[in-house]
Amino acid sequence: MEARSAQITSRVDCWKEFVIRIAAGPLGLYRIIMKGGTKLAVWTVADSPRLDLCARRRLQWECAAFSLIELVLVVALVLILTTVYWRSGSGSRQRALQASCQNNLQKIHVAMEIFANDHAGKFPLTPRARTAEEALDALVPQYTADTSVFICPGSKDAALPPGESFRQRRISYAYYMGRRLADAQEPLLSDRQIDTQSKSAGQQVFSTTGKPPGNNHDKSGGNVLFCDGHVQRTPAAAAFSLVLTQSVVLLNPK
Repeated sequence: MEARSAQITSRVDCWKEFVIRIAAGPLGLYRIIMKGGTKLAVWTVADSPRLDLCARRRLQWECAAFSLIELVLVVALVLILTTVYWRSGSGSRQRALQASCQNNLQKIHVAMEIFANDHAGKFPLTPRARTAEEALDALVPQYTADTSVFICPGSKDAALPPGESFRQRRISYAYYMGRRLADAQEPLLSDRQIDTQSKSAGQQVFSTTGKPPGNNHDKSGGNVLFCDGHVQRTPAAAAFSLVLTQSVVLLNPK
């Protein structure tokens, strides 16, 4: 027990000397050699022969006693903290992007509501349209010149020129063509979906892997805008019904 105390005391004294020399004099050279664990093999201080002797007799041997365990614990702790940090940061970022996406959809709804009031309560309807761009292009520029709202901030879709037709370009949102203002609780727009089929609650609507299709928000689900202007978020499996009613078709973007 006394021998162990003496060993600890000598080690502390050695480190104190090392710290003092760093603070008081120029450090000429130090090397750390990793071999069979982390060993402090050589300390060379230009003006400190005493410290060099201390290193040779104490640090070189004593530091090897548990430095490998310390290294493993530190590395493990860093990895755990890094993983937690990035997961937390990623989740926060996705929530912020989804909130911004909801804001986009509500802005689009304002333009669509004005359009519907000018067209007997009907939202844009383009016969034989095959993509959301073909139908929603009717809103630009008369009902909105802000084409940036048609790009989901969580997607990698390119920005659109302001006030110009996007019929030949690509937007981020799917459109339930054939709806009317009176269909208050029916879906009108959503993030890009995995397909254009009708979906009941519990069925997959967005990507579960983060890969296309339907991955505007990676694998975190997406937003759905309803005809009355409210927006609901859903995970990849639909949290509510998205069934197509008669004469309504779902158009995905390109």
